[in-house]
Amino acid sequence: MTIDKSKIRNAATVIVIRDRHTAPRILMGQRGATAAFMPNKFVFPGGAVDLGDAQVPLASMVDETCQNRLAEDADGSLAHALVVAAIRELWEETGLILGQKGAWEGTPPADWLTFAQRGYLPHAAPLQFVFRALTPPGRPRRFDARFFLVDAEDIATDLDNFDDACDELSHLQWVALSDARKFDMPFITEVVLAEVEARARQLDPPASVPFFKNNDEESLFLRLRGRPMPS
Repeated sequence: MTIDKSKIRNAATVIVIRDRHTAPRILMGQRGATAAFMPNKFVFPGGAVDLGDAQVPLASMVDETCQNRLAEDADGSLAHALVVAAIRELWEETGLILGQKGAWEGTPPADWLTFAQRGYLPHAAPLQFVFRALTPPGRPRRFDARFFLVDAEDIATDLDNFDDACDELSHLQWVALSDARKFDMPFITEVVLAEVEARARQLDPPASVPFFKNNDEESLFLRLRGRPMPS
């Protein structure tokens, strides 16, 4: 049972949750009508890992539990690039900064320049790995997507200021968790939403991470519990 990995891109998605202990809300936006992937759908900020993401410095890394689970059924060296991609996509698509104050060494990559000029380094520790899904065969684009949950209190900038966002997502808004299903969203987003609802008021990492692994021959539902990191 093989997967043509040359046609699958690693990707990272971020679910930002606000007021999780009172009236939880999540940040969503709408993809454009001409988008090649999921046009018009309401989604969480996210996108594919870029080649340079592995070289971007981090102020902090996700905890060991998340690292172990990111490494299960995957190249363990991808973890750094995945969390960098998550923070970059959040920044690009919403203008929100998940960062710690700090200076970059040398000149930051072009897509991080404004982030760095604000005086921040990407800060991955608040990210919690909660879901993974492989796009089914037959789609024009296939992604191996990791979903990360982060509390809005860990965002360094104004939660209601999207002025620095690119135009990839429109109608950026904080959606009440109880109302989110009223929006037109992809099936996998609905599935992830159920996981977020179950974990809205829980701060510790989940007991295991769901993984929808859609191979060419069958669809598998697995649980990622993590494997020890190499010493």
